[in-house]
Amino acid sequence: MDLDFLIHALIPSWNSVALLAGFFTYLAIVGSILPGKLVPGVVLSDSTRLHYRCNGLLSLVLLVGLLWISAKMEFVSLTAIADRGLELLSTTFIFSFLVALILYFSGCKSRSKGSSLKPHISGDLIHDWWFGIQLNPQFMGIDLKFFFVRAGMMGWLLINLSVLAKSIQDGTLSKSMILFQLFNALYILDYFVHEEYMTSTWDIIAERLGFMLVFGDLVWIPFTFSIQGWWLLRNKVELTNAAVVANCFVFLIGYMVFRGANKQKHDFKKNPKAPIWGNPPKVIGGKLLASGYWGVARHCNYLGDLLLALSFSLPCGISSPVPYFYPIYLLILLIWRERRDEARCAEKYRDIWLEYRKLVPWRILPYVY
Repeated sequence: MDLDFLIHALIPSWNSVALLAGFFTYLAIVGSILPGKLVPGVVLSDSTRLHYRCNGLLSLVLLVGLLWISAKMEFVSLTAIADRGLELLSTTFIFSFLVALILYFSGCKSRSKGSSLKPHISGDLIHDWWFGIQLNPQFMGIDLKFFFVRAGMMGWLLINLSVLAKSIQDGTLSKSMILFQLFNALYILDYFVHEEYMTSTWDIIAERLGFMLVFGDLVWIPFTFSIQGWWLLRNKVELTNAAVVANCFVFLIGYMVFRGANKQKHDFKKNPKAPIWGNPPKVIGGKLLASGYWGVARHCNYLGDLLLALSFSLPCGISSPVPYFYPIYLLILLIWRERRDEARCAEKYRDIWLEYRKLVPWRILPYVY
């Protein structure tokens, strides 16, 4: 791929704009009208709480079904995303940039007195544009933060499915591609099955909506988490049966730890007396869970996430570092986030946090870190 081709491929086209606009329009409509569990968010500092309609799984299944039917009727091409990957990347980046600017200016003009929507203006334009000003900005009744997360996760799956269709079309479908697609699809579908867990995460609860989150949701997640699929389109990898079994084992262990830890945390927030692994939970200071996975390591969910990320890359073999961009990036990110979490918890819980650290000395990986 030469520089001229790369520059030309990155230029947005009306087709890529139409694909992106159609995708967002679909999500806005079905997200508002399809049935789904109405999940209350956490109570905010002004004693208000948002409610989230968790119908992401139904929205995703319906979208994939509509695309499949449309492809059969030759209205759309299943390889449209794979054929315009770089175009869509640049188009989505520009869209994210413009959305962040709009959020910045609307936040500056907001006069809401509710702390859930109160502007947090530092006076530094770059800082406020990057991190955002408003906590829960809305557009036409749609919570944008929750909407963008959903769009990013669905976009990730749609990119993968288009890459899979391209692989089948080109006759390059391999055991590695099947394994990668299977692990990613299971992870994304599981996310939407447990979509309500997202409502209690730090991003939804406390992060303001600026370029950092918008870019992360709409560009970073779908376009970088799918790098392995793009790489496998152009590189053939032969996996032994032993390698397939080992890869499946890494995925299953990662999933068990990731989903189990997050479920325990979510259930504990809803009912602090709910049993953990069949026993009453051990709670430090009446606030911090120290049972189950949270008694093994203080951020055990990060370990599960890292193992899952590794399982997405292992089908690509070890001939190139390119497919390992995601797990390497995630390792750096989660260690940085873990340090931020530790500082925040130390300030918030003080003596209770010190007691928890003594009881659970390991940060992510027991006996290592």
